[in-house]
Amino acid sequence: MLKAILFDLDGTLANTDPLHYETWKEILNNHGVIIDHKSYKQYISGRTNPAIIQDLLPQLSTTEAEELANYKEVKFREIALNLKPLTGLLEFIEWLEKQKLQKAVVTNAPPENAEFMLDVLQLTETFPLVILGGVMTVGKPDPAPYKLCLEKLEISPEEAIVFEDSRSGIKSAVGAGIYTVGVASTHEPESLLEVGASIVINDFSDEKLQQLLDRRKFQVN
Repeated sequence: MLKAILFDLDGTLANTDPLHYETWKEILNNHGVIIDHKSYKQYISGRTNPAIIQDLLPQLSTTEAEELANYKEVKFREIALNLKPLTGLLEFIEWLEKQKLQKAVVTNAPPENAEFMLDVLQLTETFPLVILGGVMTVGKPDPAPYKLCLEKLEISPEEAIVFEDSRSGIKSAVGAGIYTVGVASTHEPESLLEVGASIVINDFSDEKLQQLLDRRKFQVN
């Protein structure tokens, strides 16, 4: 029986990837590292800042890496003041509330970013539970963030559905044993299916979403 819907944040509640891409592109270029959209999706999208910097700028000290990550997120927040929810999201949330389903966000975003984005999207009160994988011992793609969320909600993997836009996030959710819906806002559908998404939707107005919720195995109480 379906009891909870779990959402990633960046790229799932709002399409923030173009902003993250431009910010990372400028910062990495200043350090002599050139990225394009393909390398962004491969090395950056959905990953924690420490992992990104370790892979792309391994010469930086721990302190330098932390300072760079903080600077990057400040620059991101400066240009993300007009974020809009992904198409159909608000209507979907309204439906979830009518069904009395639990809701949570599971994200690799730094705490300041998560708070900022939920505030800009006016969704702070909507999600009383926010799991911050970026400050855990391990974040996505490890399943630990989603396992912690299940524990906090006191539900089993079979009682939840996850919505994720990145390969890293899908690996995390699938690794936790949760039925996972890919959101093709940042990656091609085939790329998301390849790492374990059960279905892929374009956004929350996609008719495939309603078809999923209408299936018997996901009927709510």
